[in-house]
Amino acid sequence: MSLSISVALCTHNGSRFVAEQVRSILSQSRLPREIVLSDDASSDDTVEIVRNEIADFNQGRPETITLIVRENTPALGVTKNFEQAIRLCTSDLVALADQDDVWVPEKLARMASEFDARPDLTLLHANLKLVDAQLNSLGADMFTVYRVSNWEFESIHDGRAIDVLVRRNLVTGASSMFRRALLDVAQPLPKAWIHDEWLGIVASVSGRVDVLDEPLVLYRQHGGNQIGAARMNLRHYIGRMIFSRTDRNARLLARATQMAEHPVFATRPAMREIAIDKLAHETARWNFPASRLRRLGPVLRERRTGRYQRFGLGIQDIARDLIQPV
Repeated sequence: MSLSISVALCTHNGSRFVAEQVRSILSQSRLPREIVLSDDASSDDTVEIVRNEIADFNQGRPETITLIVRENTPALGVTKNFEQAIRLCTSDLVALADQDDVWVPEKLARMASEFDARPDLTLLHANLKLVDAQLNSLGADMFTVYRVSNWEFESIHDGRAIDVLVRRNLVTGASSMFRRALLDVAQPLPKAWIHDEWLGIVASVSGRVDVLDEPLVLYRQHGGNQIGAARMNLRHYIGRMIFSRTDRNARLLARATQMAEHPVFATRPAMREIAIDKLAHETARWNFPASRLRRLGPVLRERRTGRYQRFGLGIQDIARDLIQPV
């Protein structure tokens, strides 16, 4: 028997594009059983648009798609809004949806078929095609922009996604599907984490993560994205070096602390060891001296532990820690 699917759609003033997104969900070759709309204090007609699109679709159909709506006042913020939407989902599988993308017609069928065939699979994510506001191709996909390596693909396919995701996040919520039971071990979603990053890393600890190098989402870049895709060019890397390190390192330390304290890591000895080691790395980075010259010794000592390579981008992060101003 095929697994049932819920779509968790989160919105905030999304009237410009949300109708296209909903229509792409309603045009899937394998339809969801329900759509959960969690709206974060929109001041436009986003919710009405979604209601109308689904009502029009359901009219005259023997099997309808259920719509569940929650309107938040005040706004919860991105992570807590998605956590609420997921909690309201009642199907076996949950697919996350942003308000401004468009799904290819086979997205749900392609991803759900993997779960149908693989009982051990916990979370699956896919590639995304980058498009502009009018859905014209920008000539790139997410995995190319982020230069995903063969080692990263192979590690995820081999069941070692944790080794990848403690270095950097590759899971984009808009391209993700997971078993609803994942939320039982992932909640509460920590405040310092984005929902897709946290769900990905928890799934890699508590189950099995895999990836499809197929662009199943048209990932619209329109200048108003809450979270978008940045091109990794020379300008991007130079910008990293001249940007103040204080806020970023505080955020990384908070994330590592919340990871080490969360029950999903605390109750799994092997994973707790990873979390504690990650916390030690981010604590060391947070405590580097303000003076660039005085940082050299501590940075080199941290390099010798191997943690720059295990928990970050190696030489890139070493250079960042040596060069960035406070």
